[in-house]
Parts: sequence; structure tokens; C-alpha cells
Amino acid sequence: MTVNPSDSAIFGNLFGTAEMRALFADRQHLQYMLDVEAALARVQARLGIVPQDAAEAISAAASVDRLSLDEIATSTQIVGYPVVALVKALGTLAGTDAARYAHWGATTQDIIDTALVLQICAGLDLVERGVGTVVRALAERATRHRGDVMAGRTHLQHALPITFGGKCAVWLAPLLDDIERLRQLRPRVLKVQFGGAVGTLASLGTQGRAVTVALAQELGLGTPDAPWHVSRGALVEATGILGMICGNLAKFATDIILLMQTEIAEVFEPHQADRQRIHHRGRAGGARARPPDARRHGARSRARHWPLAERAARPAADFRPDLGCAGACRDLGGGNGRRCPAHAPQSRQ
Repeated sequence: MTVNPSDSAIFGNLFGTAEMRALFADRQHLQYMLDVEAALARVQARLGIVPQDAAEAISAAASVDRLSLDEIATSTQIVGYPVVALVKALGTLAGTDAARYAHWGATTQDIIDTALVLQICAGLDLVERGVGTVVRALAERATRHRGDVMAGRTHLQHALPITFGGKCAVWLAPLLDDIERLRQLRPRVLKVQFGGAVGTLASLGTQGRAVTVALAQELGLGTPDAPWHVSRGALVEATGILGMICGNLAKFATDIILLMQTEIAEVFEPHQADRQRIHHRGRAGGARARPPDARRHGARSRARHWPLAERAARPAADFRPDLGCAGACRDLGGGNGRRCPAHAPQSRQ
């Protein structure tokens, strides 16, 4: 069994989707790093900082399919991050004349952070799409079951009557807020990182800011007011919003589990009975996985606050919590939207 269940061939789809796992896979992360290096060379060529021929050679060589992941892994074990081996390999592939211009003016964290932002950008698209699917399903159920009366419950005891449609609307409302939060988050988190060794871009002379602006435009990202090497608030916010989505889906799923109890049996979640199970027995398969997911995400999102108190102008390899929690967001953000029971909870009425 794998250390991370989301990487398991058996359990993986309980914790995420193949699409989200592919987005946060090693190969894709390295490709995003290469995309940043190539974009940097192109904008610097346009600004007259590096030769055009060198930029073209670097861009042509920037393919993860031409890298040896084993060599990058070996180097990472020694230096602590993959950028050194990646830039060396990129320079070799681009040729001797172009190699000296690869990574010009950048620092390791510029490449790692910007690649991570590109991954987050694509990941947020997938999460918003998944939440949107749940929202549309709940809206349809709210309309269909607006007249289906059921018991309202407080303290798990019967109270006044409500409708199942109204309950669907209660599940729906927080998810609409979550979609709005995701959209409001984007301008704050989807920003290029480019500051050089200590954030001054001194090696680029007076053109440092021009390169930053051009690089952001080339990658379709925003331009920060200052380098955010030690300002990790936007990443913490992103993790927090994903945690909120997990929590809202977990509340919905918990209600489904309770309403599917044999002695209540007011709703059911479609399932495919196997030969080892009584065929008439309902089972909250998708719903029961969501509350534990939310608890796991809550524990991981608390760890994401550690890098807020970074030291000096650059942290000492403290990008690792970002990568670890990005993986958690991959698993929990991707899995919750796909396996949430909102795709087909039905009132037994």
C-alpha cells in the first residue's frame, strides 16, 4: 500500500481524480518549471537582455520529456530542490551558447513558486468546475422536491416540518459563497514570483521591474507589488478556502448519512450492489468519505500557517510545506467535488 492513499491504484479515486493527480504529478510540476524558464528567456530577449537565438534554443529545449527524472531526483536529495539539476539539464539541451543565459537573473524560489502558482491556477479551475457541478445538481433537487415534506430536526430530534427542497437549498447556499471566494482569491494568489536572490533583482540593473511585468504577462499571471518570497499569505488563504469547501461538503454528506439510516430512510444515494452485499441495502458510499476528508484537510491546513513567519529576505528551504499542502489540496479539493453525493441524492418521496 502506498504511503499516500491518493497515489494508490486501488484507493486513489476515493481521494481525488486522475485529472487532478496528473496536474500535481512530478512530471507536470517540472514542466511548469520549464515553462517559467522558457518564458523568462523569451521576455528577456524582447527586452534586449539575452540574445534572441539563446531564448529560442532555451524555449525549444524546455520539455520534460527530454529530462531524466532519476538524475533530477538524485540532485534534489543532495541540494534540497530540483531547480539546480533542471537548469543544468536545460542548458545542456539548449546548447553551450544558450546555456549561460538560462535562468538569467532568477533564483530557485522564483521558479518553484511561479510553477506552483501555475499548478494552482489549473487546480482552481478543476475545483470550481466540480463545485459548480454539485451546485447545479442541488439546485435541480431543490426545485424538484420543493413540496416534499419531511421532518425538521434540532438536536437530532423531530421539530417542525420542512421540505427536502428547502434542505437542498440550505446545502446549496454555502457552495455559492465558496465559488465566489474562489473567484475573489485568484487575483491575490495567481501572481508571478520574480525577485532574484534577495528580492532586489540587482543582476538585471534597471530592467528588473520590466522583466517582472513582462514575465507575468507572458504566463498570464498578475504582477505583485513586491516579491513574495517570505509573504505566503495568499497560499494560506487558498488552502483555507479549500478547507472551507471540504467542510461545507462534509456537512452536506453528514446529513445524507443520517437521513439514509434504516430507521429514517428519507433519502438514498445510488449505488451498485456487489455480490457480497444484500442488494436492497442502501449505502452512503460517497457521503461517508467526505467528513474524514474534511478533518484531514483541517489538520493539513493548520500546518500551512507555519511559513507565514518566514525569516529574512529568503526562507531556508521552507517551500516544502507549500508543496506538501498543495498535494493535500490536490487530494481533498479534487476528490470532494467529484465524489460528493450531491450528484444524485434522492428523496424517497
